[in-house]
Amino acid sequence: MSNSIYASLTRQSGLMKEMQTIAHNMANSATTGFRSEGLVFSEHVRATGAGQPSISFATADSHATRFAQGSMAQTGGTFDFAIEGDGFFQIETPAGQRITRSGAFFPSPNGELLTADGHRVLDAGGAPVFVPADAGTIALAPDGTLSVDGNPLAQLGIVTPAEGAMLEREDGVRFVVNGEVEPVETPTVMQGFLEGSNVDPVSEIARMIQVQRAYEMGQGFLEKEDERVRGVMALITR
Repeated sequence: MSNSIYASLTRQSGLMKEMQTIAHNMANSATTGFRSEGLVFSEHVRATGAGQPSISFATADSHATRFAQGSMAQTGGTFDFAIEGDGFFQIETPAGQRITRSGAFFPSPNGELLTADGHRVLDAGGAPVFVPADAGTIALAPDGTLSVDGNPLAQLGIVTPAEGAMLEREDGVRFVVNGEVEPVETPTVMQGFLEGSNVDPVSEIARMIQVQRAYEMGQGFLEKEDERVRGVMALITR
């Protein structure tokens, strides 16, 4: 197989992965707290000899997450919380502590405050937040302090990755912090609101069209190269 075909195949593979990433973003355009992704392409260059042109291959081997804030939607829900500005909610999963921007919570029958996936929400000290089943009026202060009938109950853990820490997406709305987290000094948390996805559908559709055209162009090149090789082989075998 010629070098040009190898290069074209790696390009087509990367474009296919990018199309899958765009489709994933579009499918989550209405998911609370979702952060859109982009594909990062890497170029590998190999020398072919003195005075000869090099060979370049492109691979799509990593993703970049866009952390811009999504739009706020007022729901009026008692346990619907949204962070304005920097910060993440801290939650506990069977695999360890995670962070998320999705604040659609609900109390369990035994009083634990849970995420939509059933993971426990943590307070500023890293302990689970409990809301009594017979609690009266639940209010949330901008700093994340929950109160019942005016009496403080717990303060939500609003954190941000410390300097040097890296975020790794675990699923659409949950992230693993490879490193330490630190509390946000002056968080702004709103009750009765949810933060929507930060996916821009118009931009995603425009990008999808660009990727599709690029893929079709590459497919056309491969078909012509295949015809050329078949023609050469036919001449040789006569």
